[in-house]
Formats: sequence, structure tokens, C-alpha cells
Amino acid sequence: MRAHGITGWRRGSTLIGRPDFVFSRLKLAVFVDGCFWHGCPIHGTKPKNNAAFWRKKIATNQARDRLVTRTLRAKGWRVLRIWEHELTRQNERRLIRRLCAALCL
Repeated sequence: MRAHGITGWRRGSTLIGRPDFVFSRLKLAVFVDGCFWHGCPIHGTKPKNNAAFWRKKIATNQARDRLVTRTLRAKGWRVLRIWEHELTRQNERRLIRRLCAALCL
């Protein structure tokens, strides 16, 4: 974000769900969701060992993500969720466009 002149964010917020980046003045919470842990439809893998446990674990994570998003939005926050795979150089332009749109830059 710094390389693209995006400023005003903080890390380590105690906001519900512990967003990865918080733009307090704009009331924008940004979460970077890991492809495995949050069940990315493109890159999420389904382990064969202990499959029932992992299916339940990932489903629980997704349900918690939805609850956190709804709760923050009910409190007047905007929420941007980014998949881990979007952090590559290949996807950088698209990601910066999404961030700028969310920040209304």
C-alpha cells in the first residue's frame, strides 16, 4: 500500500474480527483471508486426512467471517475481504483498484 501512496491505515486493531488493516477515519476494515483457512473457491484445498474435521473447521471459519462482516456493517463500518492469492504481483493492479475504490481515492 505504501508503494502506491495509500496511507492512513493501522494494524493490530482490537476491532471485532481483528482486521488486518483498519482505516479508522473512513471506517473501513480490510481482512486478508488465507486461501486454506477460509475456503477460497479457487485455491482452497480439501485435506484427505481427517476430512470431516477440516470440513467443519473451514465451515466454522466461513460462518465467523460472515458474522464479523455483518456485525461491523451494522456498526457503520465498510468491510473489504481480500484473498491471500490476490497479494501476488500478478494481481497487484486489480487489488490496488479495489482498495482505491473502497477508499474512494
